[in-house]
Amino acid sequence: MYSFSFYNPTRIEFGADKEKQMGDFMAQFGVKKALIVYGSERIKKSGLFDDVTENLAANSIEFVELGGVKSNPLLSKVNEGIALAKQNGADSILSIGGGSCLDSAKAIAAGAKYDGDVWDFFGGKTIEDALPIFDIMTLAATGSEMNDGGVVMNDETKQKYGVHGTLLYPKVSVINPALQSTVSRDYLVYSAADIIAHSIEGYFTADVQPDIINMLIEANIKTVIKATEILLANPQDLDARGDFAWAATMALNGLTYVGTHGFSYPNHMIGHAMRAVNDTPHGASLSVVMPAWMTWWKARNPAQFKRFAKEIFGLDSADAGIAALKAWFDKIGTPTTLAQVGVTGEVLEAVLDNAAQNAVDWQMSDIYSRKAIAEVLALAE
Repeated sequence: MYSFSFYNPTRIEFGADKEKQMGDFMAQFGVKKALIVYGSERIKKSGLFDDVTENLAANSIEFVELGGVKSNPLLSKVNEGIALAKQNGADSILSIGGGSCLDSAKAIAAGAKYDGDVWDFFGGKTIEDALPIFDIMTLAATGSEMNDGGVVMNDETKQKYGVHGTLLYPKVSVINPALQSTVSRDYLVYSAADIIAHSIEGYFTADVQPDIINMLIEANIKTVIKATEILLANPQDLDARGDFAWAATMALNGLTYVGTHGFSYPNHMIGHAMRAVNDTPHGASLSVVMPAWMTWWKARNPAQFKRFAKEIFGLDSADAGIAALKAWFDKIGTPTTLAQVGVTGEVLEAVLDNAAQNAVDWQMSDIYSRKAIAEVLALAE
């Protein structure tokens, strides 16, 4: 196991009706006025917005609203939120939604305490101050509820980059599985692919990978597979919904990378390019990329791919394990080919250009040249 420091200050409040206590939780941090960030008006139609704001009012917490966050969150919306927070004197950010809302909220929290361009932080500038962040998750996928990062697309430059900093850990994250029971079938399966991608990036690329972390990742992936199949048959199964939600959190809260070393995020690097160029849903891009990348990469880590096949699917070869994962994606209905997501011809060329620039910016271009990325995606045709 490689030497490590582990830090995660986020408090998780998991369970039924926890969202109705959000004002209580925020009051413990001295919050007086929040900017509420959300996506569609569904949270108002469902009564969730009222449940939350009534508890805010009970704690004398005022709020202003920023709705309309897209599933591919945009820098322009972040800048709108920053202006709104500053104009109204918000002292905190509350995200109600999925990972896109929370990632936007994190960027807004940093930008609201900064006089420059928030995009500076996406280029590596250290975040020295930020508003406290709180969230209520209505979609399980990104793990943003228990980590210090977020991803936003610059709608002018078509760059989809991440921002990180210890000040971006949410203070309190609420996970009520019942709030996620109306997630569409498409976004359930896209989320499953996203969680698996978070789980395998280090698993297959790290040059130091502790066995305890291998077992944690394998348990997480098997939980996702089992819970997804249950939820496709019965979306109201709250036990499976809870397992799925917690697997999403565990996949990217830092625990699956403890004691590892020398890992990278190639599937996300390529997937982000598909999202930036073609607006492909994030999880859908990953279900396309993963089997192709695994086929391309397997010779570099054959023992780990053989282990994956055995532990996840009970099979005895790397190729069989990769084929089984692709077959499972096909079974649940998340795409596995470029044609299924419209990444062909000129669009594919643009994706390759974008991904090649990502590789430079993510310091991965020594392995992932444009030619290498084209070889990966050729396996997804």
